[in-house]
Amino acid sequence: MPIRKALLCTLGPSSLDPRVIRALTDVGVTSFRINMSHTPLSDLEGIIRRIQHATEVPICLDTEGPQIRTGRVRAATVVTAGARVRLVPDPIVGSAAALPLSPPDAIARLAPGARVSIDFDSVVLRVDRVHDGAAVATVVTGGEVGPRKAVTAFPSPSLPAFSEKDFLAIRAAVAHEIGQYALSFCETPASVNQLRAMVGPRSTIMAKIESRKGVRNLGKIAQCADAVIIDRGDLSREVRIEAIPLLQKAIVRKANALGIPVYVATNLLESMVTRRTPTRAEVNDVMNTLLDGADGLVLAAETAVGKYPVEAAKMVVALLHEFEGSVEGYRIEDLLGDHPLSRASRGRGPPSL
Repeated sequence: MPIRKALLCTLGPSSLDPRVIRALTDVGVTSFRINMSHTPLSDLEGIIRRIQHATEVPICLDTEGPQIRTGRVRAATVVTAGARVRLVPDPIVGSAAALPLSPPDAIARLAPGARVSIDFDSVVLRVDRVHDGAAVATVVTGGEVGPRKAVTAFPSPSLPAFSEKDFLAIRAAVAHEIGQYALSFCETPASVNQLRAMVGPRSTIMAKIESRKGVRNLGKIAQCADAVIIDRGDLSREVRIEAIPLLQKAIVRKANALGIPVYVATNLLESMVTRRTPTRAEVNDVMNTLLDGADGLVLAAETAVGKYPVEAAKMVVALLHEFEGSVEGYRIEDLLGDHPLSRASRGRGPPSL
């Protein structure tokens, strides 16, 4: 039975094989997401062609957006508390003495005294001074720095809504007739309108709400976007993690009231990156997200780099069916029906997700 909610699955190294794409199509995925934050521009057109050759399911291009990330670094780069480190524009190979950040102009926009968090506070720096597009910082919290890790600065520097890479990626997507776009770090209706002018009025634009400013401007954004996506991961870079569950509920409730579809992303079935089954807490999280009023779900690492991309999608679909059945009213006896292994032991076929 087809699912009524949207299920977006991110494609990556674990799932770009045509056989996996076709298997995900059979599961019932409604859109395949290409994440430009982790996709080289040189690979984009080949990836689009591969997906379109394997399936008729629509593709969603997710822009890189105004985000700061670390560049390439040497293996096991560790910075220690109290040490000084230079923040420099890409594309050097970083070390404990100098860390590259992108986009290049982001560093010049940092203010002295700003706190810089790398990879969700794994490393914290304090900016001492900024000069000639580079900065000198003191390590407040030491730790390991990896490549392409998310960086958050407090106060946050003002960056353009689209990177140069985004403009080229959008142009390529339009040429290949891509009709869905996720706008990363959407903070104003102006950025939605700017994207609309590039992709045309018939395209679907999903505004990703992943910053404090985006949350505050949700009402205005909803007036010109076709849907919103709550990215819980990036939102937790700017908001206390213990506030995220209630903030998610508030955003879903407001989106429902505004009449705009709302999807939820990040860490839905994170354990399935390495395990064949989810945790009970993850199952509860997904079901409660649906009960809150979410119109769709987005799998990221689970299907992009996880060991079990198809199983993760099957699990979400199973939860969606369970939810949709519950709307019509399940009796307790229905919910206490046979466990899949119990059915298998009686010769009713193999257990299924």
